[in-house]
Formats: sequence, C-alpha cells, structure tokens
Amino acid sequence: MARREQNQMSTEERRLRHFSTSFKSQKVREIEQGKTRVSEICKQYEVSYTSVYRWINKYGTMKKAKVKVIVETESDTKQLLELKKKVAELERTVGQKQILLDFKDKMIDIAEEMYGIDIKKKCSIQPSNITGTKEKQSHAV
Repeated sequence: MARREQNQMSTEERRLRHFSTSFKSQKVREIEQGKTRVSEICKQYEVSYTSVYRWINKYGTMKKAKVKVIVETESDTKQLLELKKKVAELERTVGQKQILLDFKDKMIDIAEEMYGIDIKKKCSIQPSNITGTKEKQSHAV
C-alpha cells in the first residue's frame, strides 16, 4: 500500500493526461469480455468511474445492440398473462357499463321529449352536508 501512495499522481497531473482512443476501446473490450472490471481500471489508472462509463458508452459494442433481455420465472410469466386477461376483462366490463349508461341517457332524453318533463332536473342527487351520503332532492315548483 505504501508504494501505491508514493506512486499516486496529483490531481493536476491526472487532469493533464489523455488516454488514446485505442487504449479506451481496448479497456472497454476487456470489460465487455469480463477480463477486468470497471473498479479495477479505475484503481489501476487512477481514472474516475464516470470517465470509464463514458468510455463504455462511446466505444462499447453492447450499447449498439439496444436489445433488452428480460429474465423472469415461469410463475412471473403466468402471473403477467393472468393480469393481462384481468385487465382485458375489466376493460370489456367498463365498455359494457358505458354502453348501458349511454342507452339510459338516450332513453331519458327520449322520455323528456315525449312527456315534456325535465326528468334529469327532478331526479338530481346531491351529497348531504352532514353525513356525506347522497339524498334525493325534490324541487317544489
């Protein structure tokens, strides 16, 4: 350890040095092949993690693939499929309920036209101020 501390470069010396493109790409290849780790390169060449990861982004071949590999167990896959089925079923149910609501609204509109009564206004429901439950409000004319 004592030798390493004696050989350490000053901050100014580290700022002034530059690594060649071939050196950077070679180190990135070593990392990608598993021959070395980022931490080892950082310690050996007194380079920051940020710099090494920039090299990897710039010179690495793994970034070009842009293919994500998702590893999951069979139970995860089954659960995901079940959840997708449940979502589809709920979407169908919501769609059916929306159709029923639209139908009822249309029926009320037709009844209002036929009988000349404002049904929506007479059956309005407003929340109670005290209990928070809904109460029918009657309109006296």
